[in-house]
Amino acid sequence: MKILPVKIGTVLTDGNVFLAPLAGYTDFSFREICYSLGASLCFTEMVSCKGLMYKNENTSVLLHTGKNEKIKAAQIFGSDPAIMRAACESEELAPFDVIDINMGCPVPKLYKNGEGSALLENLPLAEKIISECKKSSKNVSVKFRTGVSEEKKVTRDFAVMCENAGADMITVHGRVRTAYYSGEVDYAQIAAAKNAVKIPVIANGGVFTEEDADLLYENTGADGIALARGALYNPFLFAEITKTKTDYDIYNLICRHIDGLKEVYPDKWIAHNMRKQLACYLKGVRGGKQAKAKLLTLETTEELKTVAKEVFRA
Repeated sequence: MKILPVKIGTVLTDGNVFLAPLAGYTDFSFREICYSLGASLCFTEMVSCKGLMYKNENTSVLLHTGKNEKIKAAQIFGSDPAIMRAACESEELAPFDVIDINMGCPVPKLYKNGEGSALLENLPLAEKIISECKKSSKNVSVKFRTGVSEEKKVTRDFAVMCENAGADMITVHGRVRTAYYSGEVDYAQIAAAKNAVKIPVIANGGVFTEEDADLLYENTGADGIALARGALYNPFLFAEITKTKTDYDIYNLICRHIDGLKEVYPDKWIAHNMRKQLACYLKGVRGGKQAKAKLLTLETTEELKTVAKEVFRA
Protein backbone atom coordinates (compact mmCIF):
# COMPACT_ATOMS: atom_id res chain seq x y z
CA MET A 1 0.00 0.00 0.00
CA LYS A 2 1.04 3.62 -0.49
CA ILE A 3 2.19 5.39 2.66
CA LEU A 4 0.69 8.88 2.51
CA PRO A 5 -0.10 11.62 5.04
CA VAL A 6 -3.65 12.05 6.34
CA LYS A 7 -5.14 15.44 7.25
CA ILE A 8 -7.48 15.25 10.25
CA GLY A 9 -8.75 18.77 10.75
CA THR A 10 -5.68 20.75 11.80
CA VAL A 11 -3.52 17.64 12.28
CA LEU A 12 -1.36 16.13 9.55
CA THR A 13 -0.03 12.62 10.13
CA ASP A 14 3.19 11.39 8.51
CA GLY A 15 1.53 8.21 7.26
CA ASN A 16 -1.72 6.29 6.98
CA VAL A 17 -1.22 3.13 9.04
CA PHE A 18 -2.91 3.62 12.42
CA LEU A 19 -3.39 1.68 15.65
CA ALA A 20 -7.08 1.31 16.45
CA PRO A 21 -8.25 1.78 20.06
CA LEU A 22 -8.39 -1.54 21.92
CA ALA A 23 -9.86 -1.78 25.41
CA GLY A 24 -7.35 -3.31 27.81
CA TYR A 25 -4.44 -3.14 25.38
CA THR A 26 -3.56 0.25 23.84
CA ASP A 27 -1.92 1.76 26.90
CA PHE A 28 0.62 4.58 26.54
CA SER A 29 3.64 2.27 26.56
CA PHE A 30 2.23 0.05 23.81
CA ARG A 31 1.29 3.13 21.76
CA GLU A 32 4.84 4.49 22.00
CA ILE A 33 6.18 1.15 20.76
CA CYS A 34 3.77 1.15 17.82
CA TYR A 35 4.79 4.71 16.92
CA SER A 36 8.44 3.64 16.91
CA LEU A 37 7.57 0.76 14.56
CA GLY A 38 5.92 2.98 11.96
CA ALA A 39 2.37 3.71 13.16
CA SER A 40 1.34 7.30 12.40
CA LEU A 41 -1.58 7.60 14.79
CA CYS A 42 -2.35 5.54 17.90
CA PHE A 43 -5.53 5.80 19.96
CA THR A 44 -6.00 5.33 23.69
CA GLU A 45 -8.25 2.67 25.10
CA MET A 46 -11.95 3.52 25.05
CA VAL A 47 -12.72 6.10 27.76
CA SER A 48 -16.11 6.75 29.33
CA CYS A 49 -17.22 10.39 29.17
CA LYS A 50 -19.33 9.90 32.30
CA GLY A 51 -16.30 8.43 34.03
CA LEU A 52 -14.32 11.55 33.14
CA MET A 53 -17.03 13.89 34.37
CA TYR A 54 -17.28 12.02 37.68
CA LYS A 55 -13.48 12.12 38.04
CA ASN A 56 -13.21 8.33 38.06
CA GLU A 57 -9.56 7.51 38.81
CA ASN A 58 -9.57 4.34 36.71
CA THR A 59 -10.85 6.34 33.74
CA SER A 60 -8.32 9.15 34.07
CA VAL A 61 -5.32 6.81 34.19
CA LEU A 62 -6.28 5.48 30.74
CA LEU A 63 -5.45 8.94 29.38
CA HIS A 64 -1.82 8.95 30.53
CA THR A 65 0.40 9.77 27.55
CA GLY A 66 4.05 9.01 26.82
CA LYS A 67 6.64 11.63 25.96
CA ASN A 68 7.34 9.97 22.60
CA GLU A 69 3.78 9.95 21.28
CA LYS A 70 3.95 11.97 18.05
CA ILE A 71 0.25 12.82 17.98
CA LYS A 72 -2.03 12.28 20.95
CA ALA A 73 -5.38 10.68 20.13
CA ALA A 74 -8.07 9.58 22.58
CA GLN A 75 -11.22 7.54 22.04
CA ILE A 76 -14.33 8.37 24.03
CA PHE A 77 -17.77 6.79 24.32
CA GLY A 78 -21.16 7.83 25.65
CA SER A 79 -24.66 8.76 24.56
CA ASP A 80 -25.30 12.17 26.13
CA PRO A 81 -24.22 14.98 23.76
CA ALA A 82 -23.82 17.55 26.55
CA ILE A 83 -21.66 15.27 28.69
CA MET A 84 -19.56 14.30 25.69
CA ARG A 85 -18.95 17.93 24.75
CA ALA A 86 -18.01 18.68 28.36
CA ALA A 87 -15.57 15.77 28.28
CA CYS A 88 -13.97 17.14 25.10
CA GLU A 89 -13.57 20.51 26.83
CA SER A 90 -12.21 18.95 30.03
CA GLU A 91 -8.72 19.30 31.44
CA GLU A 92 -8.19 15.54 31.01
CA LEU A 93 -8.67 15.70 27.23
CA ALA A 94 -6.87 19.04 26.78
CA PRO A 95 -3.54 17.40 25.77
CA PHE A 96 -5.11 15.40 22.94
CA ASP A 97 -4.89 16.46 19.29
CA VAL A 98 -7.65 14.13 18.04
CA ILE A 99 -10.78 12.88 19.81
CA ASP A 100 -12.36 9.75 18.34
CA ILE A 101 -15.99 8.93 19.14
CA ASN A 102 -16.80 5.23 19.47
CA MET A 103 -19.96 4.37 17.56
CA GLY A 104 -19.11 0.76 16.81
CA CYS A 105 -18.32 -1.19 19.99
CA PRO A 106 -20.46 -4.37 19.93
CA VAL A 107 -20.22 -5.20 23.66
CA PRO A 108 -23.71 -5.83 25.10
CA LYS A 109 -23.20 -3.54 28.11
CA LEU A 110 -22.58 -0.50 25.89
CA TYR A 111 -25.19 -1.51 23.33
CA LYS A 112 -27.92 -1.79 25.98
CA ASN A 113 -26.95 1.65 27.32
CA GLY A 114 -27.46 3.18 23.87
CA GLU A 115 -23.70 3.65 23.41
CA GLY A 116 -21.18 2.25 20.91
CA SER A 117 -22.84 0.39 18.04
CA ALA A 118 -26.33 1.22 19.36
CA LEU A 119 -25.83 4.68 17.82
CA LEU A 120 -25.91 3.07 14.36
CA GLU A 121 -29.66 2.81 14.94
CA ASN A 122 -30.07 6.40 16.09
CA LEU A 123 -28.60 8.74 13.47
CA PRO A 124 -30.19 11.92 14.94
CA LEU A 125 -28.55 11.29 18.32
CA ALA A 126 -25.24 10.29 16.72
CA GLU A 127 -25.31 13.51 14.67
CA LYS A 128 -26.01 15.59 17.79
CA ILE A 129 -23.11 13.96 19.64
CA ILE A 130 -20.65 14.71 16.83
CA SER A 131 -21.81 18.30 16.36
CA GLU A 132 -21.62 18.99 20.11
CA CYS A 133 -18.12 17.48 20.36
CA LYS A 134 -17.02 19.66 17.43
CA LYS A 135 -18.10 22.76 19.36
CA SER A 136 -15.16 22.03 21.67
CA SER A 137 -12.85 23.03 18.77
CA LYS A 138 -11.22 19.61 18.89
CA ASN A 139 -10.34 17.58 15.79
CA VAL A 140 -13.01 14.88 15.87
CA SER A 141 -13.09 11.46 14.22
CA VAL A 142 -15.73 8.74 14.42
CA LYS A 143 -15.22 4.96 14.41
CA PHE A 144 -18.23 2.86 13.46
CA ARG A 145 -19.33 -0.46 11.95
CA THR A 146 -21.31 -1.15 8.81
CA GLY A 147 -24.51 -1.72 10.79
CA VAL A 148 -25.99 -3.65 13.69
CA SER A 149 -26.81 -6.66 11.51
CA GLU A 150 -26.54 -7.88 7.91
CA GLU A 151 -30.13 -6.74 7.36
CA LYS A 152 -29.49 -3.24 8.73
CA LYS A 153 -26.37 -1.90 7.05
CA VAL A 154 -26.12 1.88 7.20
CA THR A 155 -22.51 2.56 6.20
CA ARG A 156 -23.03 5.13 3.46
CA ASP A 157 -25.75 7.10 5.25
CA PHE A 158 -23.82 7.04 8.52
CA ALA A 159 -20.65 8.28 6.80
CA VAL A 160 -22.51 11.17 5.18
CA MET A 161 -24.13 12.05 8.52
CA CYS A 162 -20.70 12.09 10.21
CA GLU A 163 -19.29 14.46 7.60
CA ASN A 164 -22.33 16.77 7.74
CA ALA A 165 -22.13 16.85 11.54
CA GLY A 166 -18.54 18.09 11.36
CA ALA A 167 -16.38 14.97 11.71
CA ASP A 168 -12.83 15.45 10.39
CA MET A 169 -12.27 11.72 9.68
CA ILE A 170 -14.10 8.41 9.92
CA THR A 171 -12.86 4.88 10.51
CA VAL A 172 -15.08 2.08 9.24
CA HIS A 173 -14.81 -1.41 10.70
CA GLY A 174 -16.04 -3.56 7.85
CA ARG A 175 -18.27 -5.85 9.93
CA VAL A 176 -21.73 -5.59 11.49
CA ARG A 177 -22.27 -5.57 15.23
CA THR A 178 -23.59 -9.14 15.37
CA ALA A 179 -20.42 -10.46 13.67
CA TYR A 180 -18.20 -9.06 16.44
CA TYR A 181 -14.68 -9.85 15.13
CA SER A 182 -15.35 -12.89 12.93
CA GLY A 183 -16.17 -13.35 9.28
CA GLU A 184 -15.05 -11.55 6.15
CA VAL A 185 -14.51 -7.81 6.06
CA ASP A 186 -16.99 -6.08 3.75
CA TYR A 187 -14.76 -4.12 1.39
CA ALA A 188 -17.74 -2.85 -0.62
CA GLN A 189 -19.33 -1.17 2.40
CA ILE A 190 -16.10 0.66 3.28
CA ALA A 191 -15.73 1.68 -0.38
CA ALA A 192 -19.30 3.03 -0.32
CA ALA A 193 -18.37 5.26 2.62
CA LYS A 194 -15.24 6.45 0.86
CA ASN A 195 -17.16 7.32 -2.29
CA ALA A 196 -19.80 9.24 -0.35
CA VAL A 197 -17.63 11.69 1.62
CA LYS A 198 -14.69 14.05 1.16
CA ILE A 199 -13.17 13.64 4.63
CA PRO A 200 -10.51 10.93 5.13
CA VAL A 201 -11.81 7.37 5.47
CA ILE A 202 -9.75 4.76 7.34
CA ALA A 203 -10.49 1.08 6.73
CA ASN A 204 -10.39 -1.34 9.65
CA GLY A 205 -10.74 -5.09 10.07
CA GLY A 206 -8.97 -8.34 9.30
CA VAL A 207 -5.37 -7.14 8.90
CA PHE A 208 -2.92 -9.76 10.20
CA THR A 209 -0.34 -9.66 7.38
CA GLU A 210 1.15 -7.16 4.97
CA GLU A 211 -0.91 -8.79 2.22
CA ASP A 212 -4.10 -8.24 4.25
CA ALA A 213 -3.18 -4.56 4.52
CA ASP A 214 -2.70 -4.26 0.77
CA LEU A 215 -6.03 -5.95 0.05
CA LEU A 216 -7.95 -3.77 2.51
CA TYR A 217 -6.36 -0.58 1.17
CA GLU A 218 -6.72 -1.43 -2.53
CA ASN A 219 -10.23 -2.91 -2.41
CA THR A 220 -11.77 -0.08 -0.42
CA GLY A 221 -9.99 2.96 -1.86
CA ALA A 222 -9.60 4.17 1.73
CA ASP A 223 -7.12 6.86 2.71
CA GLY A 224 -5.46 4.54 5.20
CA ILE A 225 -5.90 1.50 7.40
CA ALA A 226 -6.13 0.85 11.14
CA LEU A 227 -4.65 -2.28 12.71
CA ALA A 228 -6.37 -3.83 15.71
CA ARG A 229 -5.94 -7.47 16.79
CA GLY A 230 -3.21 -7.92 14.17
CA ALA A 231 -1.07 -5.40 16.07
CA LEU A 232 -1.63 -7.26 19.34
CA TYR A 233 -0.29 -10.50 17.90
CA ASN A 234 2.52 -8.83 15.97
CA PRO A 235 3.35 -5.13 16.56
CA PHE A 236 6.16 -5.51 14.02
CA LEU A 237 3.41 -5.60 11.39
CA PHE A 238 3.59 -1.79 11.41
CA ALA A 239 7.24 -1.97 10.40
CA GLU A 240 6.50 -4.55 7.69
CA ILE A 241 3.76 -2.46 6.11
CA THR A 242 5.54 0.91 6.36
CA LYS A 243 9.05 -0.45 5.67
CA THR A 244 10.31 1.02 8.93
CA LYS A 245 13.71 -0.27 10.04
CA THR A 246 13.92 -1.61 13.58
CA ASP A 247 16.82 -3.05 15.53
CA TYR A 248 15.01 -4.90 18.32
CA ASP A 249 13.13 -8.18 18.65
CA ILE A 250 9.99 -9.34 20.46
CA TYR A 251 11.85 -9.90 23.73
CA ASN A 252 13.21 -6.33 23.65
CA LEU A 253 9.72 -5.11 22.83
CA ILE A 254 8.21 -6.91 25.84
CA CYS A 255 10.85 -5.43 28.14
CA ARG A 256 10.26 -1.94 26.73
CA HIS A 257 6.53 -2.29 27.23
CA ILE A 258 6.91 -3.42 30.84
CA ASP A 259 9.52 -0.80 31.74
CA GLY A 260 7.40 1.94 30.18
CA LEU A 261 4.38 1.01 32.29
CA LYS A 262 6.46 1.35 35.47
CA GLU A 263 6.14 5.14 35.08
CA VAL A 264 2.54 4.84 36.28
CA TYR A 265 1.62 1.39 37.54
CA PRO A 266 2.86 -0.85 40.40
CA ASP A 267 4.82 -3.95 39.49
CA LYS A 268 2.14 -6.48 40.43
CA TRP A 269 -0.52 -4.70 38.35
CA ILE A 270 1.80 -4.68 35.34
CA ALA A 271 2.58 -8.38 35.75
CA HIS A 272 -1.11 -9.29 35.85
CA ASN A 273 -2.04 -6.95 32.99
CA MET A 274 0.78 -8.07 30.71
CA ARG A 275 -0.20 -11.73 30.93
CA LYS A 276 -2.86 -11.31 28.24
CA GLN A 277 -0.48 -9.38 25.98
CA LEU A 278 2.19 -12.07 26.24
CA ALA A 279 -0.46 -14.68 25.51
CA CYS A 280 -1.01 -12.95 22.15
CA TYR A 281 2.70 -13.11 21.32
CA LEU A 282 2.86 -16.80 22.27
CA LYS A 283 0.19 -17.85 19.78
CA GLY A 284 1.71 -20.41 17.40
CA VAL A 285 5.17 -20.16 19.00
CA ARG A 286 7.07 -23.30 19.89
CA GLY A 287 6.67 -23.93 23.62
CA GLY A 288 3.88 -21.34 23.71
CA LYS A 289 1.28 -23.58 25.39
CA GLN A 290 3.55 -24.40 28.31
CA ALA A 291 4.58 -20.76 28.65
CA LYS A 292 0.93 -19.61 28.68
CA ALA A 293 0.18 -22.00 31.54
CA LYS A 294 3.15 -20.61 33.44
CA LEU A 295 1.99 -17.02 32.88
CA LEU A 296 -1.05 -17.51 35.08
CA THR A 297 1.16 -18.06 38.12
CA LEU A 298 3.45 -15.05 37.68
CA GLU A 299 3.28 -12.15 40.13
CA THR A 300 6.26 -9.95 39.15
CA THR A 301 7.53 -8.35 35.96
CA GLU A 302 10.95 -9.96 36.41
CA GLU A 303 9.29 -13.38 36.31
CA LEU A 304 7.43 -12.28 33.20
CA LYS A 305 10.66 -11.20 31.50
CA THR A 306 12.30 -14.51 32.44
CA VAL A 307 9.55 -16.54 30.76
CA ALA A 308 9.66 -14.27 27.70
CA LYS A 309 13.43 -14.75 27.46
CA GLU A 310 13.10 -18.53 27.74
CA VAL A 311 10.65 -18.61 24.82
CA PHE A 312 11.88 -15.88 22.50
CA ARG A 313 15.64 -16.10 23.10
CA ALA A 314 15.89 -19.91 23.28
